[in-house]
Amino acid sequence: MITATRRPAPPSHALHAPTFPVRTARPEEAAALADLSRPFVRSGALRERPVSLYAAHAADFLVTEAPDGTLDGCVGLGVHPAETGEGQGPAGVVYDFCVAGRRQGGGVGATLLRAVLAGARTRSLATLFTATTGGGGLFLRFGFAPATARLAPISWTESLDPRREARILRKALQLPG
Repeated sequence: MITATRRPAPPSHALHAPTFPVRTARPEEAAALADLSRPFVRSGALRERPVSLYAAHAADFLVTEAPDGTLDGCVGLGVHPAETGEGQGPAGVVYDFCVAGRRQGGGVGATLLRAVLAGARTRSLATLFTATTGGGGLFLRFGFAPATARLAPISWTESLDPRREARILRKALQLPG
């Protein structure tokens, strides 16, 4: 008797998009990070952050850059400690995810998201959250799913502007070990 094992569906093309070098942002790139986010702020997709915040939190950001040194994309990963009574470890929050218009659709976003996921696992974060005012297609392709605010870090959800009507997305991570 021959039996067939059912294979899972192949992952989305975004999971296998081209990769680009990714590195941690430097404090002196704060103005470039703010410039990269500006079109998204104007569209309402992101809230404005001062350059000083980018400088203070540069280590939270992963970036890709063009051969001429301009930034093609960035993404922040904030770590929130476990909250009392939650019974879970620290959670990560993906924020300020930006890809320059000239680079959108070419795999830069997928590369940055893969790098954030790897970094979150390295830091032993069991869960990642993000908030989006858009469709969140890239996040959904990478296994994020809609979640309620009560599952997310309180300090983060309290910082969200309810007027923006952002959807909260969550991804549980498989930790190494």
